[in-house]
This record gives sequence, structure tokens and C-alpha cells, in this order.
Amino acid sequence: MCRDYLRPALLIFASIAIGVVGWSGHVLLLPVALGFPVLWSNARTRSVAALVSAGYILAASRGLPQGVAAFYSSDIWPGLLLWLCASLSFVAVHTALWTKNSGVRPFRYLLAAIIMSIPPFGITGWAHPVTAAGVLFPGWGWWGFGFMTAGLAGLVTRIWPTVAIGFAGLWLWSAAIWTDPTLPEGWSGVDLELGASLGRDVGLHRQRVLIATVRNAASDGARFVVLPETALGFWTPTVARFWTSASGDTDATIIASATVLDATGYDNVLVAIDRRRGRILYRERMPVPGSMWQPWRSWFGENGGARADFFANPVVSIGAGRAAPLICYEQLIVWPVLQSMLHDPDFIIAVGNGWWTDGTSIVPIQRAVTTAWAKLFAKSLVTAFNT
Repeated sequence: MCRDYLRPALLIFASIAIGVVGWSGHVLLLPVALGFPVLWSNARTRSVAALVSAGYILAASRGLPQGVAAFYSSDIWPGLLLWLCASLSFVAVHTALWTKNSGVRPFRYLLAAIIMSIPPFGITGWAHPVTAAGVLFPGWGWWGFGFMTAGLAGLVTRIWPTVAIGFAGLWLWSAAIWTDPTLPEGWSGVDLELGASLGRDVGLHRQRVLIATVRNAASDGARFVVLPETALGFWTPTVARFWTSASGDTDATIIASATVLDATGYDNVLVAIDRRRGRILYRERMPVPGSMWQPWRSWFGENGGARADFFANPVVSIGAGRAAPLICYEQLIVWPVLQSMLHDPDFIIAVGNGWWTDGTSIVPIQRAVTTAWAKLFAKSLVTAFNT
């Protein structure tokens, strides 16, 4: 009788440990997440598979309750509720597709992996094990992604120990020769530590501080300077004129995030500013569900919330290159970066405003994930975060 409970308990405990370690924010630990499909396939009942899935995804996204509480200046309960609800799709998909039939199990798991990569379920497709491809197959591009996908299928078959040993060898080799992605030539990403005031304090003094920061970066030779998410606050004609005028004595182009507001809602955007003009460069494809993207408002005839452009503008032209922009939440899910890579950009721009994640691993995870994707596709990477 004791053995009947021991095996499920060990599987659940292991799934929690894998979620914690694999998604700790260290890029070289991402392959630990590959233990999840092994545990999922070793569950003997659907209920155990559900608990294994829940343990993994809840552990991987453990920073959400604290972060939501900080964002809304509330107690922990709203964050706990969102944490549980947002993880429900992962658990539901992997529970529904679990099967005792070992012959079809690899196809079921691949189907689950695909479903969690693309909308609608992919909207909350965090902690996807396929992200580890950038560590195991750096520079292999789509071939590496294909091998990773095949390997995930192999991990849910009877030959999983052989597949795991192969992955372990690739992991050790990659760790031994690992180097971070290069910065695009002439580019500079500026990290700030302005907390919750970034984007909310839009007074003249703050704008001058940001402009001075840009000039310091430009004085070091940068021709393109990237600022974190929401750095400019609301993008208005007045803000555009102010920054264009302030750019008159520098040759640098400023890439900064701002909010474009209208009567029906708002867009989270990247703008490009030089001495001639300021223009909208990119509109965020997937804002944060719940706190920003609130599609249910339209069901009740209400306006508000951020718009999701989903599959729009996967790459943008800036200078002589083409960039794949990823704003904040887009870095945590799979399909935005894969859609961008289909267009073979020259580099990745990743920005975020993580003041509300203080004390959690969310920003380190964002950095680790964007680093992994950049390494997989051999792309340069420029990042800018506010904490």
C-alpha cells in the first residue's frame, strides 16, 4: 500500500524540483526542464499526470503571486488566484493528452507541446521545455529546434534513458564552451533601476535624466541606444517633439518603449527617435494577459486594456538591419520569437520593466530565455530592463 503512494509522491516532488531549478533564471540550467516529459510519461494514471504537470508549472511560475501583489499593491491572494488560473491551461492540456498507450504517447506529448506553443493555449505557454534547445544546440537554428522537438518525443518513450544521456552530453559540451550572445555592432542597451516610477513619472526632470543617459551611451560610440519598457510613458506629439529636439545634438537613434492611448484602449509600442522624427517601430503582439490584455471587456461593451497584435510586425527594419522585438511578456512564451525567426532577423531586441518582480526570478528568467533563443539561432542580442 505504501508503495502505491510513494511512486506518485516522488514524481510530484521531482516535478516541483525540476520547475524550481530549470526556471531559476540561469540559462545553463534550462535543460533541467527536460525532466518534465520523462516524469509526465512515467505517471501511471491521469490524475498523477495532472499533479505532475501542476507541480512543474506552479514551481516554474512561482514568482507570479508575489509579483502580482507588488504590481497591484495588494495582498498575496489576487496573485495566488491568477497563478492558479494561469497554470490551469498547462495542466488541462497535459492531463487531457496523457495516455497509458506507450505507442501513441510521443505523438500525444508533441501535440501538447505544440498546443502550448501557439494561441490560444500558447498565450500562457510559460516554461516550455523546448526553450532548452538554445543551450543544447547553440547555433543550429531550425535544425536544432527540430532535433530538440524529436528529443522531446524520445523522452516519453522507453528509450528515454538513451535520449537523456545524449542530451546530457550535449549539455556538458555546451556548458564547457558557452559564451553569451554578442551585442549588435553600434548598439547599446541601457538597464535602469528606477523602480515603479519609470513610465509613471513623466515630468521634465525625468525626461532630462533619460536623455542624459542616452547621451552618455552615445558618447561611448553607440549609434542605437535601447531604453527599457515604458521608459517614455505616453507617446504623444508633445513627447515626440521634445525627444526629437533633444536628439538634435547626437547622431544616435533612440529605441524606447511607450504607450499609445486612444478612446478604445492602448498599444504597448517601441518607438525610434532621431534628430529628424519619432516614429512607432513596433506594436506588442502579446501583452500580459489579465493586467494588460483584457479581451473580456469587449464582451460587455466596455473599452480599455492593451491591444494584442498577435501575428503582426514580427520583424522591424532599423538602420541597416532587421530586428525581432520582444517586449516583456513576449519573452516568456514561444510563438512570438519563433514567428520572428521565420523572417530571419539580424538580431533580437528584448526590453522589459520588471520593477514589480523584485525578489522573484521573473526578470532573470526573461534574460535566460532570450539568451537561449538568441544562441539557438545565432543572433545578436540587445536587452534593456528596468528593476
